[in-house]
Amino acid sequence: MRRGIAATALVASLALAATACGGSDSGDEAGGPVTITWWDTSNATNEAPTYQALVKEFEAANKDIKVKYVNVPFDQAQNKFDTAAGSKGAPDVLRSEVGWTPAFAKKGFFAPLDGTEALAEKDKFQPSLIEQATYEGKTYGVPFTTDTLALVYNKELFAKAGVEAPKTWDELKKAAATIKDKTGVDGYWGSTQAYYAQSFLYGEGTDTVDVDAKKITVTSPEAKKAYGTWQGLFKGKGLHKADTTADAYAHIQEAFVSGKVASIVQGPWEITNFYKGAAFKDKNNLGIATVPAGSTGKAGAPTGGHNLSVYAGSDKAHQEASLKFVKFMTSAKAQETIALKNSTLPTREDAYTAKVKADPGIAGFQSVLPAAQPRPALPEYSSLWTPLDDELLKIASGKVSLDKGLGNAETAIAKLVPDYSK
Repeated sequence: MRRGIAATALVASLALAATACGGSDSGDEAGGPVTITWWDTSNATNEAPTYQALVKEFEAANKDIKVKYVNVPFDQAQNKFDTAAGSKGAPDVLRSEVGWTPAFAKKGFFAPLDGTEALAEKDKFQPSLIEQATYEGKTYGVPFTTDTLALVYNKELFAKAGVEAPKTWDELKKAAATIKDKTGVDGYWGSTQAYYAQSFLYGEGTDTVDVDAKKITVTSPEAKKAYGTWQGLFKGKGLHKADTTADAYAHIQEAFVSGKVASIVQGPWEITNFYKGAAFKDKNNLGIATVPAGSTGKAGAPTGGHNLSVYAGSDKAHQEASLKFVKFMTSAKAQETIALKNSTLPTREDAYTAKVKADPGIAGFQSVLPAAQPRPALPEYSSLWTPLDDELLKIASGKVSLDKGLGNAETAIAKLVPDYSK
């Protein structure tokens, strides 16, 4: 097994030898600017240009620091960083998906940021986002972008049908049938992906695992009830049947933005694409509501997003420069710029300026953030959705029963968290 760098306090990590790999290949010259490398995992077309412009702004204000910007495809970044951090060539700063943060912190690849200038304004960030960047009592990332899921709906179609945004899944079923009767289009189209099904678990007060009890709960009575509700929304008047093709995500999205389905569950990363659709040329036609509640009356959705994390293996000069860069990129001013350019949600309250909230999509998603639930600080947590993706697809297509599929998922999850009981 490849050995990681031992986790230490940042004070100790700053004293690492200058031969550490984080900035060793950056071409720094004696007396010249320090060059740090940033791996950005954002969309290269829609988001990256904004970040590249901010990099130039940072460099203009900090003549002693250069930033080597590298856009790494999101689906490759986790493995690339894992490999690089365990050997050599890791970037000084990583845009880390929130689920990666505890995993890399556990391996000692991320430097703890508590007490550094990167977290000097810690109280400005939403507490749940700081919690999600924390592992074993230390903070290993500064919240950079955030997201959650919401019920997004076509206000015009809902108004024609005389229905309001449903507060429970039962209300959604009734609304979908009415919308079908009144407008001729389906009222709701659900996803088979495990991430999108997570809200059903929260609605029954449960999760795939109980971290405190170290127990797998995906086959618990509460979980079976949750997934039973999820399964029941693929059949009935106004409820679109499950799409089990490889292009399901695109099919659901296109149907919604073109007005062929009245509501879906989706995240703010699609705001700009909503507005490109025929149904939302008028941005104010986009309705955004908290994901419906389950039988317990609880409503919630998973919190997603990214943190900016600093590599623990970089030398003192590169870590100090990285901390300054992270502070700049997560400042209120930068967060406002990112929100206005990319239509993403700021991670700090003081970045929700009047200009930012003028976008109905951002304002709408901000209103549902209080219902977002942070993921537990379990390094393997995000990987638990992989076996569920496979099994939920089989359940939705009728290839296996709900009980059989969840049982298969439990077996697979047990291999990922072998110290958890069933």
